[in-house]
Amino acid sequence: MFRQFMNFRSNTTANNSLDSESATLAIVALGANEYSPSGSPSATVQLVIGEIQKWNSKPLRRSSLWQSKPADCPPGSPEFINAVIALEVGPEETPLDLLDRLQHLERQFGRKPQKYPNAPRCIDLDLICFGRLKCTHSRLTLPHPRAHLRGFVMFPLEEIAPDMIFPEQNQTVAEIAKELRDTPQAVWKLETHTE
Repeated sequence: MFRQFMNFRSNTTANNSLDSESATLAIVALGANEYSPSGSPSATVQLVIGEIQKWNSKPLRRSSLWQSKPADCPPGSPEFINAVIALEVGPEETPLDLLDRLQHLERQFGRKPQKYPNAPRCIDLDLICFGRLKCTHSRLTLPHPRAHLRGFVMFPLEEIAPDMIFPEQNQTVAEIAKELRDTPQAVWKLETHTE
């Protein structure tokens, strides 16, 4: 089910790079396009990031908030608020363990089962990749099979890991993001996050 692969270039001098040799890092994309019991999509994304921070002793690497037009969603769907984070995972944690934690957090913030595909949602947490692992499972595919096609994932990820070799693409995140900018991508930055 899980297979090792190399997906980071070593770059210890750049402040915005991620070093996979020192820890297992998971990349999670966050999105929301309707109010949750905790507030607006922006507020919900920020609060969820705060909850995930509690899982880590070190500060999360997190992107700015971005806004995107809904893709493959029903007509009239609200625009999304997006962000990407990188978090360290424990040596005993598997991708499915982390997926369970993320889905529990979605429910905690009011996510309900979708009545139809790509319905508006108050929070969506997608596990994009998990260190050097490849996973094919009925509940999870890693790396996320469409993340490299999505500006709302790659543009925020470029902020925190431009030199990361995106799994199975043989390109850095920055290279993929540059290519996406040459295609119609209705994505724009809302605010700049500073550490």
